[in-house]
Amino acid sequence: MPPESAGSPLPGVAGPSLSPSRAADFKTCPLLFRYRTIDRLPEQPSRDQARGTLIHAVLERLFDLPAADRTPTAAAALVEPEWHRLVEREPAMSALFTTPPTAPPGAAGLTGAAGPSGAAAESGPVAESRPVAESGVDAESGADAAAGAGAESAAGAESAAGAAARADVATGADAAAGADAAAGVLPGMPEPVAEDEVAQLKAFLAGAGQLLDGYFAVEDPQRLEPAERESLISTLINNDLLIRGYIDRLDVSPAGDLRVVDYKTGGAPREAFEGRALFQLKFYALVLWRTRGVVPRVLRLLYLKDAEVLDFSPDPEELERFERTLVALSQAIERAKQDKDFRPKPSRLCGWCNHKAHCPEFGGTLLPYPTLTPIPTQPTPADDITAAHNEP
Repeated sequence: MPPESAGSPLPGVAGPSLSPSRAADFKTCPLLFRYRTIDRLPEQPSRDQARGTLIHAVLERLFDLPAADRTPTAAAALVEPEWHRLVEREPAMSALFTTPPTAPPGAAGLTGAAGPSGAAAESGPVAESRPVAESGVDAESGADAAAGAGAESAAGAESAAGAAARADVATGADAAAGADAAAGVLPGMPEPVAEDEVAQLKAFLAGAGQLLDGYFAVEDPQRLEPAERESLISTLINNDLLIRGYIDRLDVSPAGDLRVVDYKTGGAPREAFEGRALFQLKFYALVLWRTRGVVPRVLRLLYLKDAEVLDFSPDPEELERFERTLVALSQAIERAKQDKDFRPKPSRLCGWCNHKAHCPEFGGTLLPYPTLTPIPTQPTPADDITAAHNEP
């Protein structure tokens, strides 16, 4: 398969490539990387993943509006239409509400742990507001957040308008869901529709409204004019390794300073785990530095659930070290491919893994290494996008 068909944004590049989510997968568990990237085993998306996709879509659409119209009420009004748009594009998302929610296999007994947003399926059917997210790091930061939140809280309280907007959305959803239920139909959902399914969807949309309240508590979109949104950036390291990813938002000041912003719908990590939470943004900072000659002034994570902000300012020396880390990581991946040796790495994240039936650590049978590889083993842009938004 030509490198362009394999998803390379740089024509003629046939060497190894890395995205933040793929890199995080390999760091988390080489076998998980293999099953997602090489075997491309299907994974079942969760409602948290779908909610992350929805929030990213709403926030992207919000910035399509004139600055004066970017209000909590306007954002709340976008929730239901964006959900229907996502379901139309990816009907599989509607199946999330046809059965009662269940805990992930193995999640029971993990004290104090909530499902990590980033343990999401990269090749699962959840679509994104980007062309099809890439923050595979959430697989780590989500678990870290489960251990306790602790990032510095941003100034700003939830506005009355935000609460009112959420109430408006709930009222509108109630009315629409009630009418649909009366007719036995709910857009994008298989028929017949049970009352509990309608209630589950209403609760899902209400949860999205709460996250939007968290967004308006930490940021005023009326004061912002993003330079780029949902943009693919990429570069080559040593003329060989392609690194790339999708940025949620890039702000550029009049002086030319760059601020990379990433939305997270999971909880904020404890201070001890902030470095891992910033892995993804350092990835983007490195690409921007190598392609534009400017080190971003600020890398910003917006944790909507907790209405908290985590800022970090990188320097060239740190990005050079990070670049060497990515090169070493890519070399380890290539050796594992050559040896066909991707060993499992047990951790607290195993509780949310979709592939324990094929993992020796859980008594499963390791799948034979694929011998026919018509499917590219490098991540495609669509994979990068899906991964990013699959992580709330």
